[in-house]
Amino acid sequence: MKTSHCQIRFAKVSDLAALVAIEEQSFSQDRLSSRSLKRWLSASHGLLMVAEVNGELVGYGLVWCHKGTRLARLYSLAVLASQQGKGVASQLLIALENETVKRGRSFMRLEVAVNNQAAIRLYEKHGYHVFGHYSDYYDDHSDALRMQKTIRRNTAFNADKHTPWYQQTTEFTCGPAALLMAMSSLNNTPMSQLKELDIWREATTIFMTSGHGGCHPLGLALAAMKRGFKADVVLNTRESLFIDGVRSEKKKAILHTVHNQFVAEAIVAKMPVRYQELTLNDIETWLAAGKAVVLLISTYRFDGKKSPHWVCVTHVDEHCLYVHDPFCEDKKQLAIDCQHVPIAKADFSKMASFGSLRLSTAMAFSL
Repeated sequence: MKTSHCQIRFAKVSDLAALVAIEEQSFSQDRLSSRSLKRWLSASHGLLMVAEVNGELVGYGLVWCHKGTRLARLYSLAVLASQQGKGVASQLLIALENETVKRGRSFMRLEVAVNNQAAIRLYEKHGYHVFGHYSDYYDDHSDALRMQKTIRRNTAFNADKHTPWYQQTTEFTCGPAALLMAMSSLNNTPMSQLKELDIWREATTIFMTSGHGGCHPLGLALAAMKRGFKADVVLNTRESLFIDGVRSEKKKAILHTVHNQFVAEAIVAKMPVRYQELTLNDIETWLAAGKAVVLLISTYRFDGKKSPHWVCVTHVDEHCLYVHDPFCEDKKQLAIDCQHVPIAKADFSKMASFGSLRLSTAMAFSL
């Protein structure tokens, strides 16, 4: 289908009737009223832009810039059916992103119905990634995906310390990679594959749900202590970890043995281990004290796969927890896409738990 060459501009009061018509044609529910659209036309924290083709308004986009944060939300994007598939939505989205950056925002977020595949494809094409999920979000009780994109490179964070990013070099060494980032943020520890593999050999669980074993939180903490760091661990169970999904009884027996060995070594090392539920407050308290934090998450919210995954927490603000993700998918992601990845605080409890037993654990390190 031929691309429409349209003019993108800021909306004016005289556009109100056309905006209402586009809204009514585009949505059968959750519509913005005429009064609401009129309010957005003059809202200081809003960006309302329209697309014109041959003098006719054919689409609009609305961005809400969260006050006092670097966050913006794509509140609505609509294009007349006669102009859909002609690139109008893409042109609107690009213009909105550019203007949002000028407002000093770094991240654009949006919600989209899980069954709106055309919209999801549009956003994915422009670099948006799913980072959360809303149940029963719309008037018809359907669910929504939360998507986000870093729209401003070289994002400035008000973190107490710089955390360098390191990409894991194997599929199974996210734990050592996350620990290397944490240690380097404290004393500029050099990060290399040799150190990554050394830590993995010390902290591995031998087996996991599939493939090579991952890393045990006590194993990672012991590896850090061996390298001169102090460690503090929160773990919500005393049971052997990562047993979920392991069918072989022989492998389970080895996992039990490794777990018990790490527990015994932690006791000898006098490692502070709190057996309790991990909370966001734990993370915030550690960061406020200048500690480096490594967190276990479930990758389900990232890629739909229920895998345990270690990340390094870099920052927290009013709305989000930010992490360096050591896994960067070749040809699909840039390094910047894996740095300071925002996790909505509202999604923390879902993200920071793994398996049917709801395992939650994190570690804090200091000198």
